[in-house]
Amino acid sequence: MTDKKDILLLFDVDGTLTAPRKVITPDMKDFMMGVKKKTTVGLVGGSDLKKIAEQMGGMEDLMKFEYVFSENGLVAHKNGEKVAEESIQHYMGEEKLQRFINFALKYMSEITLPVKRGVFIEFRSGLINVCPVGRSCSQAERDQFGEYDKVHNIRKKFVEVLQKEFEDSGLAFSIGGQISFDVFPKGWDKTYCLRFVENEFKEIHFFGDKTAPGGNDHEIYEDPRTHGHHVTSPEDTKAQLQELLGL
Repeated sequence: MTDKKDILLLFDVDGTLTAPRKVITPDMKDFMMGVKKKTTVGLVGGSDLKKIAEQMGGMEDLMKFEYVFSENGLVAHKNGEKVAEESIQHYMGEEKLQRFINFALKYMSEITLPVKRGVFIEFRSGLINVCPVGRSCSQAERDQFGEYDKVHNIRKKFVEVLQKEFEDSGLAFSIGGQISFDVFPKGWDKTYCLRFVENEFKEIHFFGDKTAPGGNDHEIYEDPRTHGHHVTSPEDTKAQLQELLGL
């Protein structure tokens, strides 16, 4: 690797630094503080800033990282200060947004799952998060849906229907985590955050677990501006970093 100041390590959060929807462990948090001493570190997640902060142990701990890109980078923080924010509402307009939301809700009303709870669509500034089981489900219900989805491909089939229905809308779809998928304008995937850093560093390394096609780390993992690292868990992330940085 080149000099420390020329390198940026970018990390997905969910499944990469934490177990899915869990809080970062004290050991992993301490390890990442050690990584920060070696090079510049940034986080990029599809969730909003509040959810990322919850997983990283609180807003104070989160803002210790030089770059924090929530909602795929549509909301960007550098050294604890917000530097940019974009809105999907501004991009799509209310009429198109409501057409999409109405269609998605109708589709979900016709799905039978082991359980259904509340908050099926979450509107964020940079994306729409669609959750067939409902984001108010318990952790046990979340885990249950995750296993059910592996067998029945609920989210994959849903996305395929939406891609066909809205093929001319300029929307992209990305499945991540256990229970939901994200909908956003094409180009508003995690590569969006690279515009803030691509000219600042000689090397950008990205670490993520959903790097296969359709996963929410795929585009940035494959992007020619990054060195992509596929990981399977926080433990694997740690092992790969130890090898890369000589820790």
